[in-house]
Amino acid sequence: MLDGTRIHDIPSFYDEINRVFMAEVDWTLGPSLDALDDMLYGGYGALDGDAPVTLVWTAFEKNRQDLGVETTRRFLQAKLAHPERFNLAHVQRQLDALEAGTGQTYFEIVLEILASHPNIELVIR
Repeated sequence: MLDGTRIHDIPSFYDEINRVFMAEVDWTLGPSLDALDDMLYGGYGALDGDAPVTLVWTAFEKNRQDLGVETTRRFLQAKLAHPERFNLAHVQRQLDALEAGTGQTYFEIVLEILASHPNIELVIR
């Protein structure tokens, strides 16, 4: 169960992901959407390949705000500060779309990643 009361930003989201999925592993998942997606494929941590999983997420609506527009804006702006690591044109397009109300928030991207794993049933509480 993801305890949404423990989540208030991106780092605390990954702290909670690590608490739930990586407790039996001697390393932790870093704050990366790609790493989250990879972990959800299974093979390490609490997930076993494509075995069915029910993921209960509490305080879901609170976390929609916690990982919403403001958090996403800061996330994208931080990427813009590192041209050596990120495709700035792509990140700027994401930021522009977010500001126009048409871009995805971090929360929405997380939900999209979860939805791409048909073995994971998300239960919202």
